[in-house]
Amino acid sequence: MTQADAHPFHLLLGTCDYPEHVPQDRPPVYARMQRDLGLSFVRLAEFAWSRLEPLPGTFEWGWLDDAVEAYHAEGLRVVLCTPTPTPPAWLIRAHPEILAFDDQGRVREFGSRRHYDFASPVFREHSRRITRAIAERYGQHPAVAGWQTDNEFGCHATSRSYGGASAARFPEWLRAKYGTLDALNAAWGNVFWSMEYTDWAQVRPPILTVTEVNPSHVLDYNRFASDMIREFQAEQVKLLRELSPGRFVTHNFMIFESGFDHYDVARGLDFVTWDNYPTGMLELFAPPGIGEDLKTRYARTGHPDLVGFNHDLYRGLLNGPLSGGERLGRDGAGTPDGPWVMEQQCGQVNWAPYNPMPASGAVALWTAQAWAHGADVVSYFRWRAATMAQEVMHSGLLRHDETPDRGFEEVAALDQTAFPVGPVPARVALLHDYESLWIYDQQPHAQGLNYWTQTVTYYMALRRLGIDVDVIHADADLSAYAVVVAPAI
Repeated sequence: MTQADAHPFHLLLGTCDYPEHVPQDRPPVYARMQRDLGLSFVRLAEFAWSRLEPLPGTFEWGWLDDAVEAYHAEGLRVVLCTPTPTPPAWLIRAHPEILAFDDQGRVREFGSRRHYDFASPVFREHSRRITRAIAERYGQHPAVAGWQTDNEFGCHATSRSYGGASAARFPEWLRAKYGTLDALNAAWGNVFWSMEYTDWAQVRPPILTVTEVNPSHVLDYNRFASDMIREFQAEQVKLLRELSPGRFVTHNFMIFESGFDHYDVARGLDFVTWDNYPTGMLELFAPPGIGEDLKTRYARTGHPDLVGFNHDLYRGLLNGPLSGGERLGRDGAGTPDGPWVMEQQCGQVNWAPYNPMPASGAVALWTAQAWAHGADVVSYFRWRAATMAQEVMHSGLLRHDETPDRGFEEVAALDQTAFPVGPVPARVALLHDYESLWIYDQQPHAQGLNYWTQTVTYYMALRRLGIDVDVIHADADLSAYAVVVAPAI
């Protein structure tokens, strides 16, 4: 039993580990270290498809079997992932139609991750197949606490494909929505500039036009792409519910991701998680209104209000304000009911324009901030720094040579019993929805106007007053709030 499991109503901690990256004798060593550090959860296998299925229909489970048993032996609970963000080379070369197209109409090639089109019927088939295989293998294992679908929908501008399977599916989606071309033409105002269609096959993705694309065309394409993500995930969730009863299902959402309707995609999940990288967020994802002076001031901690906004958005994604009373799932198994931070930065990142070393104490600060905004679990990315490929410059709790890094020492010093979980007592609601975001940014009517800047500016003003804020959908129940703020609806 870990320190955290002795206090199941306090903040719990975890990490993201990669047994496929290390020799098979390391997981038992790492599991003991993780237990001694006070961790309760370990997330596995989101990128491991090529090791799980190295050839079509040939599965190699042994390495993951051994890893799951090693963590189980030390009392850690496992969050397994469907490995669909990284379809292997054999699948892509056999079915290149799985690949997505960028907004310049070019194929996005194999060689990194998220190289698939959500609308691809071929990839949907293989997604269901690998999901079923891993869920049949581990779905009722006593170590498995829950599942994460895929990984970071939308990362690297992958929520929308502008060719291939999506281009073929879009007219079908429109026909189901509008019924007739006359209704479509009227809804989009296509008489303007003679944009009227006389055949469904004439409708293509809204890119590479001479001047501005019809904004109604863009809005419907955004809705269509979001529906493809929702359908894709729902297929996985259905299989996980069937084959792994009693376990939670979640997804790890992204910082300021705009490419799909998160409220819609989150339906059917037990709770949501998100991936918190405060210094990378400030450099790469900060809204345009965050100036260079603030980036410099907060370079080594991240801007507190950008982090806080994302915590509050994801806390409210499914249910709005958290209800009081008993926390669902905090039973003898110690499984929280969310929200989580599935990936918490614990040192320098490697993917922003500038990647400073976090300030001393920053990892502990970010952990406490997550708890203060309602998190049940904080899971650090990653356990050991990668010794190869794209993330070799990214930190972990352990350095490349397996010695504890600074983040490890800060986690070791945390007293988890000092963080009792409970509802955030917000009486102020800030309204947010993704259709407003798409509409606002498609025709901003003033140079530099931006949905996230507008919304976060109001959020920052509220936080300066010391006010707890629920970021919730514009259609949510507002009866519990004393003040409702609608910056860009």
